[in-house]
Amino acid sequence: MAWSGGKDSALAFHRMAGDGSKEIDLLLSTVTEPYDRISMHGVRRVLLERQALSMGIGLGTVHISESSSCDEYESKMRAFLEESIGRGVSSVAFGDIFLEDLRKYREDKLAELGLKGIFPLWKGDTAALAGEFISRGFKAVITCVDSDALDGSFAGREFDRQFLKDLPPSVDPCGENGEFHSFVYEGPIFKEPVLWEKGEVVVRAGRFYYCDLVPR
Repeated sequence: MAWSGGKDSALAFHRMAGDGSKEIDLLLSTVTEPYDRISMHGVRRVLLERQALSMGIGLGTVHISESSSCDEYESKMRAFLEESIGRGVSSVAFGDIFLEDLRKYREDKLAELGLKGIFPLWKGDTAALAGEFISRGFKAVITCVDSDALDGSFAGREFDRQFLKDLPPSVDPCGENGEFHSFVYEGPIFKEPVLWEKGEVVVRAGRFYYCDLVPR
C-alpha cells in the first residue's frame, strides 16, 4: 500500500482491509533526506513508524534526496518493487481520487514490472470522501499547505468539519490538487492513537507552510 501517512491513504487502506479480497503486505512510504521526513507531507519518520506499529503492519521506506530527480525516484522505487515481487507482491494500492495523468503514470510504471495498480477511492466525490473519513472516526492534522492555493494559517489545523467549512470554494475538500497534506493519528485502523504535539510552522520554497509534529 502506497502510504503517505495522510487521510486518503488511510481511508483507502480501511476500504482495502474491510473488503478482504487482497492481503495488504506492507506500507510503502517515500522519505526525503536529509530531513528524514515523509516526502511532501513533512512528517518525521518516527511518527510514520508509530503509525505502522499501531496498525500492526510492516513498513518499507524508499529514501530520496532533497532535490530528487524523476530518474532517482523511479530507479529507487523500481528496485524496492522488484524485491517485493520476490515476496509474492502482485499489486500496489494508492489513495488517488481523480488525477488521470497520475494514475496513468503509476499504472505504466507498475506494468513494466508486471504489477497492477489498485485505486479504492477512484472517482469518489471528494466532499463525500472527506465526510466519510471524519464520520468513521478518523482524526488527522494538516501538516503542509501550499499557500498558492490556500492560506498558510490552515497548517496545523485539525481536518474536521469546521476545516472543511472554512475552505475556499476553489480548494478541493481532499486537497487532491496538492493544496494541503495531512497526518492521520487516530481511527479504526489504529490499535492506539499516535501521540504528537504541535511544533513550529516553517515556510519552504517561499510558499509551502509546514507544521512540525513533535512525537510524544
